[in-house]
Amino acid sequence: MRIIHKNAALWKTMKVAVALFIVGVFPQPAFAETQSAAAAGFTENLNSYNSSMWYKSDGWDNGDDFGAFWKQDHVEFNSGIMALRLDNAGCPGSCEGKSFASGEYATHDTYGYGRVEGRLKVAKGTGLVTSLFTYANRETNPQLPERNDEIDIEILGKDTTKLEMNYYTNGVGSHETVIDLGFDAAAGYHTYAFEWSPSAIKWYVDGNLVHTENGSRGELPSRPGQIMVNLWPGAGDNVGWTGQFNYTGTPVKAYYDWIKFTPSS
Repeated sequence: MRIIHKNAALWKTMKVAVALFIVGVFPQPAFAETQSAAAAGFTENLNSYNSSMWYKSDGWDNGDDFGAFWKQDHVEFNSGIMALRLDNAGCPGSCEGKSFASGEYATHDTYGYGRVEGRLKVAKGTGLVTSLFTYANRETNPQLPERNDEIDIEILGKDTTKLEMNYYTNGVGSHETVIDLGFDAAAGYHTYAFEWSPSAIKWYVDGNLVHTENGSRGELPSRPGQIMVNLWPGAGDNVGWTGQFNYTGTPVKAYYDWIKFTPSS
């Protein structure tokens, strides 16, 4: 579950401006024809910050229903693991009124049909959400409509034995499915994935198929999106879903071992 960033970093604004200039000067194909953009696969081992391919969100938040302000120093790399840290350091003064700061990591490029997967250990605690997802809106491509496309893997800290899956097309969601994992996702590392094609989205846990959407509940996404991960506490209307986060004074972390994308053949 995600909304457009309330504030954008300067580099992101410049990126959109350049893209708009290019669209105005050079003929552009219909967006359906750009599904192959950034189609090369990758495996990101998360040994260190790969700024050529990824960025750390910094200096904005996602609106009233998200309880954290993104800070780049809350994305940490150590011993081959990336940690997203959530705490109240400097907040609310340096967090634009938010009570907490946290980390978000996202690709510069967008990726279309294929398999997105990651090996991670989630954060435990009522109110928290650990995620792996794709996201497309006008910030990632100025040709898009205002509403977003999104495919989600989310585990809520209030019950880390369950996996929540969802997708959005043109901003329309409500395709949630929750399954029992059969293990505690906060107790160890597991691999979570989804395969996305024009006809289906298939979710996997540790290589096993756990859920399929074929469009019968609503049109499937079609627009290439950024691959993203984040850790955040629910706020506003999201509290009814996530539960209320109560900070104990000890930083909370979600851990990512690797992230991989394999394009459709």
